[in-house]
Amino acid sequence: MGENGKRIVSKLSILGGKPVIKGTRISVSLILNLTAHGLGAGEIVKEYPHLKESDVFAALEYAEKVIDKEKIEGLKISK
Repeated sequence: MGENGKRIVSKLSILGGKPVIKGTRISVSLILNLTAHGLGAGEIVKEYPHLKESDVFAALEYAEKVIDKEKIEGLKISK
């Protein structure tokens, strides 16, 4: 995860332990939701000016690493 791994933290006292961008209460899942709804990193930073684009990219990289390690049961794979 490199340097981006240091930007994402998880503490039980912050959002019940959900991964967030360090120094904020902005969760990785919020960043994913915003990008899923079409916002780019620049637009997210405009909405949340205390963030940097690198924070958004760190959240996306974190999510990719977590998903890459997951085994999803019951997922139907089509050919």
